[in-house]
Amino acid sequence: MNIDKDSVVTMRVRIADDKGQLIQDGKQPMAYLHGGYDNTFPKIEEALQGRTVGDELSLVLTPAEGFGERDEALLRTLPKRDFPPGVKVGGQLEMPGPNGHPLPFTVSKIKGDTVHLDGNHPLAGRTLRLSIKVTGVRPASAEELAHRHVHGEGGHHH
Repeated sequence: MNIDKDSVVTMRVRIADDKGQLIQDGKQPMAYLHGGYDNTFPKIEEALQGRTVGDELSLVLTPAEGFGERDEALLRTLPKRDFPPGVKVGGQLEMPGPNGHPLPFTVSKIKGDTVHLDGNHPLAGRTLRLSIKVTGVRPASAEELAHRHVHGEGGHHH
């Protein structure tokens, strides 16, 4: 079966940055619903359209095609006293973003009495090199189409 709209695609994706630093090893399979459901980046869908099990491809995603450019408006500082005891670098909390919708912010550093937060995706601003191997293609179930995402292994679990 070839990948087309309303296919569930299972693949292994190895991701490195433009300096060759490994970000994801590709050992865990991942699945998505193909066909404009916003389950993966458009450039990945475009490259996989018509492919089948066993196909391998390499892609480069610019920041604009991936997780976006870094946005300095998503950097915040808050007094350490506003945090519960034990706040650590890498911790996350939700805060309103520039548009008022909640966003996950990560504690990027703690300097004295100030906690620095970053609401950018950790891969924002980075060019990514992907090696993709298609390991499965099947028609989506009616439930998956209704929910607009994959259920079960490699996909969403309720």
